[in-house]
Amino acid sequence: MAELSANVRMIKGIGEQRAKALGKLGIVTLRDLIGWFPRRYEDRRSVKRIMDLIPGESACVAAMIASPPQLSHVRRGMDLVKVRAVDESGVLDVTFFNQTWLKNQLQQGETYLFYGKAEGSLLRKTMASPVVEPEGRCETTGRIVPIYPLAAGVSQLILSRSIRQGLDACVDILPDTLPDQIRQEHHLCRIGYAYENIHFPEDEKALELSRRRLAFEELFFFTIGLAHLRRRRAVIHVPPCIAVDMAPFYAALPFSLTAAQRRCVEEALADMCSGIPMNRLVQGDVGSGKTMVAAACVYFVVKNGSQAALMAPTEILAQQHYAGLAPLLGKLGVRCALLTGSTPAKEKHTVTTQLSGGEVDFAIGTHALIAGEVEYANLGLVITDEQHRFGVMQRAALSGKGAHPHTLVMSATPIPRTLALILYGDLEVSVIDQLPPGRRSIATYAVPGSYRPRVYAFLRKLVAEGRQVYIVCPMVEENDELPDERKAVTAYARMLREEVFPDLRVVSVHGKMKPREKEAVMTAFAAHDADILVATTVIEVGVDVPNAAVIVVENAERFGLSQLHQLRGRVGRGTHQSYCILISDTQNDETRQRLKVMTQTTDGFRIAEEDLRLRGPGDFFGARQHGLPGLKIADIGCDTQLLKEAQQAAEALLAQDPELRSCPAAAQRVGELFTQAADTLN
Repeated sequence: MAELSANVRMIKGIGEQRAKALGKLGIVTLRDLIGWFPRRYEDRRSVKRIMDLIPGESACVAAMIASPPQLSHVRRGMDLVKVRAVDESGVLDVTFFNQTWLKNQLQQGETYLFYGKAEGSLLRKTMASPVVEPEGRCETTGRIVPIYPLAAGVSQLILSRSIRQGLDACVDILPDTLPDQIRQEHHLCRIGYAYENIHFPEDEKALELSRRRLAFEELFFFTIGLAHLRRRRAVIHVPPCIAVDMAPFYAALPFSLTAAQRRCVEEALADMCSGIPMNRLVQGDVGSGKTMVAAACVYFVVKNGSQAALMAPTEILAQQHYAGLAPLLGKLGVRCALLTGSTPAKEKHTVTTQLSGGEVDFAIGTHALIAGEVEYANLGLVITDEQHRFGVMQRAALSGKGAHPHTLVMSATPIPRTLALILYGDLEVSVIDQLPPGRRSIATYAVPGSYRPRVYAFLRKLVAEGRQVYIVCPMVEENDELPDERKAVTAYARMLREEVFPDLRVVSVHGKMKPREKEAVMTAFAAHDADILVATTVIEVGVDVPNAAVIVVENAERFGLSQLHQLRGRVGRGTHQSYCILISDTQNDETRQRLKVMTQTTDGFRIAEEDLRLRGPGDFFGARQHGLPGLKIADIGCDTQLLKEAQQAAEALLAQDPELRSCPAAAQRVGELFTQAADTLN
């Protein structure tokens, strides 16, 4: 019998190289191995006759090898093994790519099960590189087969066999950390049954029972862990703000706020009058008007005799906020200042002196706002824009410049409401769920690389009409090393200048440029001194260019949906019809479906739900920033009813036993889950 903490090297067939490959997946111990859950399943129980195979559909077929396998060398690095298989209904020609060992392994006259996508015509059926095994083995066919996420050097079969050994080795020592009473009340199966049938399901019912048990357990401990984190934060009382007449602020705006914006302002002002520091997340789509909600809060706080600070992730965004807010608030008597890393030393000294002396009411800037020498006379409100881009320490440092200031965090990454309420249990959540009137929808298309000539012709047409273009190249990780994004972007820009658009003004920007260089390119583009800007995702959060009417995203499959939605938000900011073109040659059906979602909706919340469903909360935000334990099997987007059950069970247990003294195994599990998260959540 093995310990769950034992290294995977104890499994037969896992040597040093394979252990290293598994390590890249985060599989180091036996516990990691049996906890590596499938991402989907294929039902390979039904066996068809050859004549019943439908081209384009995956199926299982039992057939006898009719002639000796033939090996041919097509070119260097490409070997083919071809076999002809038959049953009473017809003939199946099977080709295996670079699997030369099958020439000697497949025996003429023996019957095998083949599982793969059928191709060919009604009269001549073919399969390319199907899964194959002798009839009766039932290891990769004849059952519901789990499909696992893989790394180079690890195949589905190797992983499945390793997990089988792992389960056999620890079936008697799997701890049932869920309190037995809760397990029974919610009709959940035992842990051993759950692990066995999540990896090797007997049938659909067994799989569903197992998945429900494991998902419930995950959500249950997730909820308890978050409750423990929140409880650490003591309730602080501060002098409440007094009501302020907001009519002058609303009258100064060049437009009327939407009902959603007004609601968010009222919610924030009520927080600040409550006597407890506001801790509110304002989220809404690109262009929904979060900045005006922030401006109303600044006006309110300044009228209450305090200062406010807004921290943006880039200089360009800080300058954009300053350019938009300073004139508006200045008319209302709010003294504004800009403070960034490139602010000249003399000006920086002046601004810091005025801040500490109370002569500046509202500071807008980057991380320069939290520099050691910067002090505030009476910081009452801290605003962070695109809050997921700041490290926890940076946000805490800005709040630390005041005595428990109110906090407003803005995010243009729409977070599904269910997830927001879980993650931000100690933050109130305001949602701007409507766009200002008059904003046009962005027409979005997903096309293969063969469409590039047509795309380039379309770009030329738009530029001739006076519009501007973004083209985004992804950062691609190959061999675990980051490539030189400078080369990728500049090479693409050079190709466009020399071969495609020699008569147009093509510029490029990437993350390795110095801030001033980057800023100069973006400013020139905003001033229409360039027609096409080739960039990495540094433009995801950038200066507004109302004249930019099209964004082209190369290798779109390499981006998450929420990031694609953010990028799309770079256009559609002016009066012209705007377009987003996603170029991808992916053959993966799931990925194509994902990109299709982008063409069907511009609703950031629906896109976020889909992104969360596909990637999970850890990846959705970036675990490094949020410290969230990843959910391996639960799906917050789909398991809403199960989530409610798990939350109610967790709350009931915590009400009876806040420290989980009666459930030491559960307490240990929560501790393990949140070891990394304790100091970083939110």
